Amino acid sequence: MAADDATSTGEPAPLIEFRAVTKIYGAGLAAVSALDGVDLVIQQGEFVAVMGPSGSGKSTAMNILGCLDTPSAGSYRFRGIPVESLDRNQRARLRRHYLGFVFQGFNLLNRTTALENVELPLIYRHTPRAERHARARQALDLVGLTGWERHTPGELSGGQQQRVAIARAIVTQPSLLLADEPTGNLDTARSHEIMELLAGLNREQGITVLMVTHEPDMAEYAHRVIHFRDGRISDA
Repeated sequence: MAADDATSTGEPAPLIEFRAVTKIYGAGLAAVSALDGVDLVIQQGEFVAVMGPSGSGKSTAMNILGCLDTPSAGSYRFRGIPVESLDRNQRARLRRHYLGFVFQGFNLLNRTTALENVELPLIYRHTPRAERHARARQALDLVGLTGWERHTPGELSGGQQQRVAIARAIVTQPSLLLADEPTGNLDTARSHEIMELLAGLNREQGITVLMVTHEPDMAEYAHRVIHFRDGRISDA
C-alpha cells in the first residue's frame, strides 16, 4: 500500500476519513438510505466508540470501514487512499494487512486450539510456520493468555474466548481494530476486563480502535463517542 498522502498543511492524512459518504440499498420506491452524507475523521492512535439505535447506520458504516461494502456516493479514504477506487482484490489485501476484527460472537473454530485460532490470519498471509507460532504466542501473551495456547474454545471462559479473538485480530499488527459489540456476550466483570485490554492495546501498542457498543459504560473507555441517528452523525 502506498505511503500516506499529506494534507494541504503538510500533515499526514488521517488514518480513516469519510467524505460525504452515502449508502443506498435498493432502487426506486424500495430504496433505503442507510448513510446520508456522513463526514468522519479518525486519526491514528484514537479510541473511538460508535453508538446509535438499530437502523441508525452504524453497522453500515463499519462494513464500509472494514472493506466489506462500498459507498453509493462520497469517498472513504484510508491513509489518504480512496478505497472505493480499489478493486475487490485490493480491498481484500487492505483488509488482510491493515485491519483487525473483533465480533460479539467470538467466531473461533471450536476444534482448534487457542494458538491455532490466533495463527489463522497468518496462514492466509502465507507466513512461515516458525514465525507464525512465535507471533501467535506473542499475541496471546499480550492479551494475558500465556499458558493457555493448547486449550480449545470449549475449555475457555467467555472472557478468555474473547481474548483469543482479540489476539487473532492483533496478530497481524493492524493499523485499525474494528470491534463490533465486543462485550455483548459477557457479564459485567468480564466486559470491563475486555475493555481494559482494548484500552491497554490502544495506549501501549498504538492500535487505533473503533468500537460499536450499545453500552454507555463501555463507551466511557473511548477517547470520544460518535452517535449515529437516521444515517447521519448526530450531536448526541
